[in-house]
Amino acid sequence: MTTPRPAVARLAARYCDHPDPAASLTTACRTALARHCAVGLTLTVDAARARRTSLSASGSLARQGEQLQVSLGEGPCVQALSQQAPVLAPDLTDTGTTCPWPVFAERALAAGIRAVFALPIWADPNAPCGAGLVWSLYRDTPGPLSRMDLHTARDHADAAVLLTTATVTTGRGARVRLAPHEAVVHQATGMVSYHHEVTPDQALDLLRAYAYACGLDLSALAHDIVHGHLTLPD
Repeated sequence: MTTPRPAVARLAARYCDHPDPAASLTTACRTALARHCAVGLTLTVDAARARRTSLSASGSLARQGEQLQVSLGEGPCVQALSQQAPVLAPDLTDTGTTCPWPVFAERALAAGIRAVFALPIWADPNAPCGAGLVWSLYRDTPGPLSRMDLHTARDHADAAVLLTTATVTTGRGARVRLAPHEAVVHQATGMVSYHHEVTPDQALDLLRAYAYACGLDLSALAHDIVHGHLTLPD
């Protein structure tokens, strides 16, 4: 295992005793950046099928950006982990950059997100499906990420890896703090899987397709299913 850089080790030591170190680190990173950004950290269980869980989101843009990618199954974080390479999108109106995820770009712009920077920071070597962590920055103005802010983001992201991978696994017994909107999506996926006799992956695809076709938010659709207000057609 590579010895962490001194700055990374100091950050990890500072937040290791916090109840939610991932949330503390995303908030600290947001404060430390020279140019204002919202910051998110996501766990992807299966990059190929975009099965993702947001571990932390600091700032409204990060919360919206993370929820959009969970709902749509596409976006810069999905691409970054699939390719194991940073995805830097300084202007979401640039279709040359956003062509792998056009629906996310359209919805993100409507939500006020103008730039996204996704950094894959850890990949599970034992998971063939591409499980890993992605650190993401969201901005309401276009423009590149400075070298200093990229370095700051990587320091906080690497500290998050040290603290998060000690408790998060991608197999049985995984301990992941789910946001309320993600918890209800997981519940609805299980219900659809049971009632339609399909796999959880197929159930999630059905939920996403129905939400997209009806112009609904995935978590709102899931809430209606869980509480008995709606049943997906056969």
